[in-house]
Amino acid sequence: MILRTFGWSFGVTAAGLVAAFFYGGPTGLALVAVLAVLEISLSFDNAVVNAKVLDRMSPFWQKIFLTIGIAIAVFGMRLVFPLVIVGITARLGPIEAFDLALNDSDRYHHLMEQAYPTIAAFGGMFLMMLFLNFVFEERDIHWLVWLEKPLGVMGRLDQLPVVIAGGALVLVASIWADDPGEVMIAGVLGMVTYILVNGLGELFSEASDLDLDEDDEGPEDEVTIRRGPSDLAKATGKAGFFLFLYLEVLDASFSFDGVIGAFAISTDPIVIALGLGIGAMYIRSLTVFLVRKGTLHTYVYLEHGAHWAIGALAVCMLIGIGGHVPEWITGGLGAGLIIAAFVSSVLRNRGSDDGAAGASGEDKELHAGKV
Repeated sequence: MILRTFGWSFGVTAAGLVAAFFYGGPTGLALVAVLAVLEISLSFDNAVVNAKVLDRMSPFWQKIFLTIGIAIAVFGMRLVFPLVIVGITARLGPIEAFDLALNDSDRYHHLMEQAYPTIAAFGGMFLMMLFLNFVFEERDIHWLVWLEKPLGVMGRLDQLPVVIAGGALVLVASIWADDPGEVMIAGVLGMVTYILVNGLGELFSEASDLDLDEDDEGPEDEVTIRRGPSDLAKATGKAGFFLFLYLEVLDASFSFDGVIGAFAISTDPIVIALGLGIGAMYIRSLTVFLVRKGTLHTYVYLEHGAHWAIGALAVCMLIGIGGHVPEWITGGLGAGLIIAAFVSSVLRNRGSDDGAAGASGEDKELHAGKV
């Protein structure tokens, strides 16, 4: 199971470390290893949320996510995206931007830092919308009951996440941004992107469910093919495509902070791409592992912890518009919240097991008394 799920990640790690050694010697090897660990620590919550969405997708779209999605994540976001940002900021062509990255890494780093407020506004607002839509949704299971239950009740007010996210954007742009107009535009685009992609995914997913309900009147074997092991309809066709698109935008939003933070370790784009690419592979493999093992169904608070970690990351990105937030804070907050959620899930499961064992014991005593 481990080798089948993480085999490609192990292979990419070996190839990436060998390439790093030949490219930069022992120093390059060490930097790539550190960057890979940084990416994994910053994006672990991404894997948990990805697994929740991936579990709703058909096997075909899961394969697309794990093949084409890998190429987009590793090469697109970790190598091409920084070059595009620098090219737009400095008004350079892609070849000139790549030449700048290789031959003048200090200026390349400076241009990336200049572009960070716009990047952080887009990614921060996308993640903020994701977090707010989760915490303002009424649900049966609560992790932080004292907080999540009242928030779920408040969520009955229509479009409350949009109101709060918009207010936060105005506050951040007016207080911290050197160019409030650019930050506002980027932030609004992040909100619109979330609403559009998430809305389209839900729309076509509901349409697929309606089609499936109509098909339930047909032969049982046809229904079984279109349903997953949990008897939930899997997203196919347009629904699967928009869920795939949603996952890619989500991954891009997570990668913004990692790409910018990587410059604190190295300014070499090749080293950054190798390190973050290795880390991205492990996040993909971890996502698959969580789906195949049914981890989110067993440890029910993990999803809650991941979304609170996303909220913390969104806040850190927005604060970063006015000043640098150290990577150990963003990574530590995310890891801490997920670990806390995991421990809470374990304690909950033990309590349920003890309760079931107690009930079983009482049944035996009653049965013995009757005899």
